[in-house]
Order: sequence, then structure tokens, then C-alpha cells
Amino acid sequence: LEKAATLLMIPDYLHWKLSGECRAEFTNASTTQCFDPSTGDWAWPLIERAGLPRHLFPRIERPGARLGPLRSDIALPCGLSAAEVILPATHDTGSAVAAVPTEHTGKATWAYISSGTWSLMGVEVNKPALSPGVLAENLTNEGGVDGTFRLLKNIMGMWLVQQCRKSFERQGRPLTYPELAALAQEAPPMRSLVDPDHPSFLSPADMPTAIRDRCRETGQPVPDTEGSLIRCALESLAMKYAQTLSALERATGQKISVVHIVGGGSQNELLNQWTANACGVPVLAGPVEATALGNLLIQVRSTGAIGSLTELREVVRNSTQPKLFLPARSGLPSQPPS
Repeated sequence: LEKAATLLMIPDYLHWKLSGECRAEFTNASTTQCFDPSTGDWAWPLIERAGLPRHLFPRIERPGARLGPLRSDIALPCGLSAAEVILPATHDTGSAVAAVPTEHTGKATWAYISSGTWSLMGVEVNKPALSPGVLAENLTNEGGVDGTFRLLKNIMGMWLVQQCRKSFERQGRPLTYPELAALAQEAPPMRSLVDPDHPSFLSPADMPTAIRDRCRETGQPVPDTEGSLIRCALESLAMKYAQTLSALERATGQKISVVHIVGGGSQNELLNQWTANACGVPVLAGPVEATALGNLLIQVRSTGAIGSLTELREVVRNSTQPKLFLPARSGLPSQPPS
């Protein structure tokens, strides 16, 4: 620490290499546990109690801030002398949520799921939610665009399915995701549910074995086929989303009327439908490349070509075609996964 000049998150380090400016971007800074959401600045009392030098923490800038021209030693060889370095929302979920094609910016009446290996499910709020209830629900406030906050929960997303697929491949069964979905659809419904966030699923030697063991421990039928394993994982994830939706409604006092699923996981149409069924609200899936789209449009906006976050999302709506999934009567149980 004595030798360190400044603390930079990886995106901030890249921006420093490009521009020569040391800045901390808001959405990523908000995830460091050194940030005070009530002030929008570093949590200086906490930092001092931790014995960390103040000079390590650079000024926080919001998404869309201009850092200046590309450094000449980079620009000239690349023929990019007119290029300017602009901060996007450097947290990938921050950029992804900016590209959610909602018409209700800043209202907690819609939820998002940024779906990949992890699922980040939350609502967009205009100020951080700091109540004891939010703490009890294990929700977090992460920075968004235009001073918004992403009140969200981190959920183990497609990880269980991904690891099952790797296990099947090791056993000589290289199955595609559409093939896994087809097998899951053929398996008997709602036989076993697990909590995707259970510690036993974090880094098991073999995911199918971990799922079977957990079902056995909780007195449920043990999945005995590839399809039943994937069905257990997907139905459990849909139920976890429904639990989280209820927690978000309790935290905000708002009724959520639609769930937007973005990112790679939005391509899993079976999970999209089961999420709509479990949550009891419509699901809009897409765009798949929400993170890249949000990143790009935040930079475009800094040129003045786009105005507010509402207008940015209008561009997304006009440029993509999200797919609608309506809730159906499915017999999904009310008890939480084990």
C-alpha cells in the first residue's frame, strides 16, 4: 500500500491506459463495499477505519463522462487521432440494464434479470433502498445510469445447467442447450426443487451428483436422467426468480407487472416460459447482447445524439424484437426450493 499510487478497477485501469486519466466509474465503484450509496461517494469513514490511504481512491465519474482524447502514442499508430475516451457503465450489468427496452425508466414496476452464469434480478430505483427489510432480504444497491440504482439480488443462474452439460460431455454425451431443453421438457414436471444458491452447488466436483445429493438430503425424488436433472435445475431457478420478485415487491412496496430477461440466458425459451409461469407476470426476453448494446449507446449519448435514459431505451426498443412469454397455469408449487 505504501508504494501504490491509486486503486483502479480493471475497466478504470483500461481507461487510464487509453486516456491517461485516473477515474473510478460509478456503477463499478458501487460494488466495491467501499462506496456509500447515501452520498454517492466513497465511504470515507469506513475507508479510514480500514486503514486505507485516501489517495488510493480516485474521483468517481458517472457513465457517459468524457475522459479526453485517446493518448497520442496509441492514437497515431492506429489512425484514431480524433477518438475520445468515454466512460460507459463499466459494470456489465449496469450496461445491460441500461439496454432493457422498458418504457418505465426509474419506476420499480418492472423487474430485470440479467441472465448468464449468474442471474442478477432486480428493479431500478431513483435512490438507494437502505431499510432493514432490504438488508433482511439480502438485496444490494448497485449504481445505474443517470443516478439510478439497481436494487438487486445475485442468484446462481445458468451455472447448474452449464456444469451438468460439462458432466454429460465428460461421460460421452455432448449435448447442445436446445437438446438439453428438449430433454427437460419431456421429463416429469415439478418432482424436485433445490435452492440454486445452496453452497453445495458453488464448485462441486460433479454437478449432477451435487443435485442428486441435495434432493436426497431434502427427502425429494432423486433425478435419475439427464432430462430430469436439467428440469430440476430450470424449475428451481424459475421458482427462485419468483421468490426474488416477491422480495423486491416487499422492499419497494411496488407491484411488479413484467419481467425483462436480457443476456445470453434469455435465449432459453423454456426457462423464460417457466419464469413467467412461476412469477405470474409476462416475461419479455431480449436483447441477448444487452451489455454491449448498453455500453455502446451510453457512449453514443455522450455525443448528444441521444438524450435521456428513456430515449436510449427507445432506441433499444426500435432496434430489437424482444419475445413475449405469457404466464400459463402450470401447477408450480408455492413452497420455496430447498
